[in-house]
Amino acid sequence: MTLQKTGDLVNRTNNRLSTGLRVASAVDDAVNYFQGKSLSDRAADLTSRKEGIDQGISSLKSAIGGLEAVEKLLVQMKGVLLSAKSSTAAERVDLASQFNTLATQLTALSNDASFQGLNLINATGANLKVQFSEKTSAILDVGGTDNRFSAMVGFTAAGATVIATAVTGLTSGWSAISASVSLFDNIIEKMDSAVTTVRSNGKTLGTNVALLQTRLDFTKAYVNTLKEGADKLTLADLNEEGANLVSLQTRQQLGIQALSFAGQQDQGILRLFG
Repeated sequence: MTLQKTGDLVNRTNNRLSTGLRVASAVDDAVNYFQGKSLSDRAADLTSRKEGIDQGISSLKSAIGGLEAVEKLLVQMKGVLLSAKSSTAAERVDLASQFNTLATQLTALSNDASFQGLNLINATGANLKVQFSEKTSAILDVGGTDNRFSAMVGFTAAGATVIATAVTGLTSGWSAISASVSLFDNIIEKMDSAVTTVRSNGKTLGTNVALLQTRLDFTKAYVNTLKEGADKLTLADLNEEGANLVSLQTRQQLGIQALSFAGQQDQGILRLFG
């Protein structure tokens, strides 16, 4: 019986060394097995959430990049307006065309700044939802903003002629505006307001990126902690198991030798009576 038990222990130790697991099933240790499984399952769930957080960061960075580009275009457009203030009627025709082109491109850029189908800078109805865990309250909602030119500046369309019409009632463009600079100052004031709005939207998104990054770092560390805890409950100590195997094999060999000696002694006794 002792030799058979030693053989079973040798087989168990070999299995631990080959699999690296001290607890491979509930049969080995029900308490540790289910505790380890619970920790591993939790780690797996949070890993999937971690991927969602990472994608959320990318989505916000795409939107921030779009807003930075929008701001640059607005600054260029303001420069065109400043030039138009002191330009001749003929020069204003060309400047109005430049302004109109920039406004059109600004709106197109806002429409192009999407990530995986979500655009946070061309519609107020857009929404980014990032869930951190299975808890319903562990969610971040980021609403979209409309940074297209017409929405920011307050005109119904983004054309230079339309702007002139809105300010003066004329339809022939900037060349028909009088020499007074006050009309251009009115538009420049709206442009300044638009730049402020875009910067504010960018700051809001940047704050959310920082929040998501903090949550991502926490989730990564937490997942590693959960895995480490599960490993402590189920993984085998290979050094210890290796030493156990050597000890068990030695014990097994000694047991076999003892049986051999006992058999030889029995044969000697039988020869004496033979």
